[in-house]
Amino acid sequence: MLTQPFADAIAAAEQIITEAAHIRTEQDLVEGYDYLAGSIRAALQMAWAYERDFPFFVRSTGPYTKMGLDNPDTLYFHSYLRPDAEYVVTGKRGTTRDLSFQVLNGNYSPVDVPDSLTAFDDRSLEIGPDGSYELRLGPGEARPGYVHLAADSAMLVVREVYSDWSTEQPGTVRIARVEGVGDAPPPLTKDLLTKRYGVAGKMLISRLKTFLAFPEWFYLNLPVNTMTEPRSTPGGLTTQFSSAGHYELDDDQAMIITVPKSDAPYQGFQLGSMWYLSLDYINHQTSLTADQARVDPDGMIRLVVSERNPGLVNWIERTGHDRGYLQFRWQRLSREMKPEDGPTVEVVAVDDLPQRLPYYHEARVTPEEWRTRIAARQAAVAERMLG
Repeated sequence: MLTQPFADAIAAAEQIITEAAHIRTEQDLVEGYDYLAGSIRAALQMAWAYERDFPFFVRSTGPYTKMGLDNPDTLYFHSYLRPDAEYVVTGKRGTTRDLSFQVLNGNYSPVDVPDSLTAFDDRSLEIGPDGSYELRLGPGEARPGYVHLAADSAMLVVREVYSDWSTEQPGTVRIARVEGVGDAPPPLTKDLLTKRYGVAGKMLISRLKTFLAFPEWFYLNLPVNTMTEPRSTPGGLTTQFSSAGHYELDDDQAMIITVPKSDAPYQGFQLGSMWYLSLDYINHQTSLTADQARVDPDGMIRLVVSERNPGLVNWIERTGHDRGYLQFRWQRLSREMKPEDGPTVEVVAVDDLPQRLPYYHEARVTPEEWRTRIAARQAAVAERMLG
């Protein structure tokens, strides 16, 4: 059967899921099977999008193809490259808080993070009055508006980042190989489809193994219920800093995370599951940006991570996850982040929150107001997905 290698890969992937070391509960396993479904969809999509001569941008991850602690505030796109070819990227800048570009020398693997060969945001582009821009990539020497592709360049990644989901609008972006404009790819063959099913199977296995290993590198070696100082994000995205950690809380505990509202254009926080995926950010408040969060009069944002509802506007819902990952990101930076820009963490009893939070009463929210917040998230994500 032509599809047998992919069928075999699915069986092997299921074994990777069921044997994951962090599984303790039925919920862990059920979420693993859901992750498997999303990974199958993503592997097929990526294998069929592997077109370097007639390239196009494909969504790298989304609500139903999650991976790698995906940021709820980000639209991710990627396209594959030939290092000896020349490409033109054109688009119109939207009103999102950040738009960045990164050239990688390969895919993430269970033993390595791909090197970032170049990374920059749209401040490096010449953007016209109507928001239009053009960027060229190829083997020639780097110059304004032209990115040099090194001999091992393999992929262009584009990230479009929201801070205010309700008002910011996405832009457009497309890519073409200069030599291929106006031409068409050759027709499909059985040999090509056989190869693609094989590639999809390899991508599926690599994807699962990689992002089960990732937390071991960057999170689980840290003391539980702590977060790091801000640091340049691994992987070479030079305009981004991050603070990471992992938590373990019982249902009567709350984690208070206090962080200054930054001067960075984008500042966002999220929880992640032990599968290294974002939690449900559509129907629950499992993430907040600085624009979405309440800022106290002293300039601090105080987030409360808990299972029990504390009735606070900055409640971060655990949604039944007593263990997981904590992540801050600051993007489009124009300066180095310092330790004092980062978060402090305190674990307290939920019942003690009124005494532990200096602006507790001002931060209260009614059930009706909470439902309004969730409805706004649902509407904003639906609009982004349709877009």
